[in-house]
Amino acid sequence: MNRQPRHIVVVGHGMVGARFVEEVARRDPDGERVRLTVVGAEPGVPYNRILLPDLLNGRLEEADLALASVASTAVEARSGVSATALDTAGRSVRLDDGSTLGYDELVLATGAQAAFPPVSGLTRDDGTPAAGVTALRDLADCRRLMELTGPGSPVVVLGGGVLGLEAARALTERGVRVSLVESSPWLMRRQLDRAAARILGARFTALGVSVHSWRVAARWIPGTGLELDDGRVLPGDALVVTAGVRPRTGLAEAAGIAVDHGVVVDDLLTTSDPRVHAIGDCARHPSGGGGLVQPGWEQAAVLADLLTGTAPEARYRGTRPVTRLKAEGIELACLGEATAEENDTTHTVTICDAHAGRYVKLVVRDERVAGAILLGFPDAAATIIQLYDQGAPVPADRISLLLGRTAPEPAPDGAGPALVCRCNGVDRDRLEGAWLDGARTREAIAERTRATTGCGGCTRDVDALLAAWNQGSPAAV
Repeated sequence: MNRQPRHIVVVGHGMVGARFVEEVARRDPDGERVRLTVVGAEPGVPYNRILLPDLLNGRLEEADLALASVASTAVEARSGVSATALDTAGRSVRLDDGSTLGYDELVLATGAQAAFPPVSGLTRDDGTPAAGVTALRDLADCRRLMELTGPGSPVVVLGGGVLGLEAARALTERGVRVSLVESSPWLMRRQLDRAAARILGARFTALGVSVHSWRVAARWIPGTGLELDDGRVLPGDALVVTAGVRPRTGLAEAAGIAVDHGVVVDDLLTTSDPRVHAIGDCARHPSGGGGLVQPGWEQAAVLADLLTGTAPEARYRGTRPVTRLKAEGIELACLGEATAEENDTTHTVTICDAHAGRYVKLVVRDERVAGAILLGFPDAAATIIQLYDQGAPVPADRISLLLGRTAPEPAPDGAGPALVCRCNGVDRDRLEGAWLDGARTREAIAERTRATTGCGGCTRDVDALLAAWNQGSPAAV
């Protein structure tokens, strides 16, 4: 007698939940091993929230953000439905439409929500954003912000991290007058050193953004603007809060599952309950990695291997993420221990050209890349990221490397090909294979390999490879 497929319920149909469904369908296309039910609180199809700034600035339409859907009788997707309670003993999830889903395995992919700092006037008594205040986490936020803003209107962005800077740049492209407030001494405090942040701030000022670092928000005054701790009031028809996120852990915590700044998981992506798993921004793995899509998508692939039985040996050991700022006119990548200082074991090489708005810092330990900041050095960035991924030795002429004039030495034995699309784990060999199979455009490459469909940071590199290959051959590049 044939065994019935096991039932996996996925709570959360965002970028990571949708990727998990896709990965399972790739491994079990006929649903012989598992059947999936995925529930998502947002209406409509899952979409790429990383590209919301490109929707805000008008480069993309909402339809362009849609993620690929899985057409399978073994997959049931229910949108506009939230999970309200989890019964681990009875292996069931209660939904807000009154129904209950039983499961053999449960996957939490609930993501994170915007964190609103304790600033007077930001939220109403029920915790919802006050008039004129919005985050930028989902389509509803983006639509609200577009309704609140127009050419020439003043807007304040609260938070000088990656999302805040991308939102500020997108708004300036809409003709909005933007003030950006960051409570830390400088922008992107976790990724940049002071010198790089100073140049980045100057670049944003030149683009029309009024940058206010080392300033604390005191009060939001609807219809007026944001009052700072020094008494100044920045005019604003809207306030965009990009001051961090909080993992959505309420469902797990209420069920007695271990939570510590995220749902705690091991290398099997299993929680303290052996039938419950967590991936993406809601999960906390010992190696970290929250806040970026690459770790979540890698976790989705590992968990799909395990729950379908395709690769029982699969383990998630962590990710070496690279942070890219996606702001028109600014090329910035940060990786590893980028803010490390020179000492007995760590060596740094820095080139600073403040006049041209360019800065690069390379951190080397044991002749390998330990970290880097690359602002305005896209050619060097591609090579240094390759060295970082492969653990290859740093060339002796490090100045030439920083100027983009030195190719990396052969990778160490056992190292894989150079990654091009980090979000999707697409290396150059896969791109070359797709090209040889007839994919001659970026769209065709994306369809075959998924490259460029994540954060979009690899688009420039994919375009460069295609241009060279279409003029000659891969062997010539």
